[in-house]
Amino acid sequence: MIAIIDYKAGNLTSVALALQSIGEAFVITDNIAILNTAERIIFPGVGAAGEAMANLRAKGLDEWLHNWIKQGKPLLGICLGTQIILTLSEENDTNCLGLIAGTTKRFPDNLTDDRGKLKIPHMGWNNVSLLRQHPVFADIPPAAEFYFVHSYYPAPADEAVILGWTDYGIGFCSVLAQNNLVAMQFHPEKSGRYGLQILRNFCKWRPS
Repeated sequence: MIAIIDYKAGNLTSVALALQSIGEAFVITDNIAILNTAERIIFPGVGAAGEAMANLRAKGLDEWLHNWIKQGKPLLGICLGTQIILTLSEENDTNCLGLIAGTTKRFPDNLTDDRGKLKIPHMGWNNVSLLRQHPVFADIPPAAEFYFVHSYYPAPADEAVILGWTDYGIGFCSVLAQNNLVAMQFHPEKSGRYGLQILRNFCKWRPS
């Protein structure tokens, strides 16, 4: 069974519908006893880092996530669930989970490309350049695009954990991978067939 962590950060229904569409059993919960029975965890979210971390701490889910990672079980982070796995977020100057060392940074206000000034948040379809192969991205072609909605992006301290890179005025880390954790800034559940393929892959992934 897959558990979707409910920490009042929204976006749970779209993840649930995506899992339902690929025939995967799941539960949405903040109950640690139920989470402990899961085979793998999805950690999605939208909203503000400060409020999200307050909700996680109030339920004891911050410590629980550290223990989950130590057990070597699969964890998938999505959007806000990717940003707050780092040590610190510039949003609300928030101390975060620290599952991966680094800072979540805000896009500069003066981003431009060859078409002119870019809007913040970064919203819409964009490419991800993978730096190496990973089982969660099996059968995803290089030209695939994914749906982004964000004003902040992860900047890990160790570049070795960067799996995917995306350009939006600047190059930024859009996918992280370390041991049994993989996390992406885009929304696979809103990214059509390739996003669903990522979810299928995660549901079969057995980290070594």
